[in-house]
Amino acid sequence: MTRALLVLALLCSGGVAALPAQAICDRSSVLCSDTRPLTTAAYQENQRKSLLDPIVHYGKWLTAAAAIGFTAMASSQHTLSRKDWDALLRICRTAADACVIGPDGRYLRADAEALYQRSRSYDLMANRWLVAAQLSLVTTTALFIIDLNPGDGPDNIPYPSEIRVGIGYPIPSIQP
Repeated sequence: MTRALLVLALLCSGGVAALPAQAICDRSSVLCSDTRPLTTAAYQENQRKSLLDPIVHYGKWLTAAAAIGFTAMASSQHTLSRKDWDALLRICRTAADACVIGPDGRYLRADAEALYQRSRSYDLMANRWLVAAQLSLVTTTALFIIDLNPGDGPDNIPYPSEIRVGIGYPIPSIQP
C-alpha cells in the first residue's frame, strides 16, 4: 500500500508546473519585471545551467589540486620503492649467494624477499597514484575547456567600412 502511494505521489509531483513567482528570468538582474512563467524546458535549462556553472568553475581548480596531490603521493611512493630496491641491491652485492632465487621464484633469504615484496608494493601504489593524477589532469583540462566559453560566444566586432592599404590609399568596401 505504501509503495503504491509513493509511486502515486511521485507521478503527481512530476506534473506540477512552476508558479509565476518561481520562474527564473532570462535577465541577469535580481528583480524581474517579466512575470510570465517559463516553459518547463526553459526552466529546466536555467536550473541546469545555474547548477553546472559553479561546479565547472570551481571544480577545475579542485581537480587541478587533486592532480598535484596525486603526483606528490606517487613521487613519495616511488621514493620508498627505490629505497627498498637499493637496500635489496646492497644485500645482493654483499655475498654471491645472498640473492639466490628458489624454484618457486622467491628469494631464499627472508630479508631479501621482504625488501623485494615491499619495493613491488610501493611501486604498484605509485603507479596507481600516477593513473589517478593523469585522470584528474584530463578532467581538469576538460573543465577548463568547458569553462573557457560558456556558450555565449564572442561579441560581433564589425570590420571598418574602409580598408587602408599602404600610406593612405583607401579601398572602398564592397557592400551588397
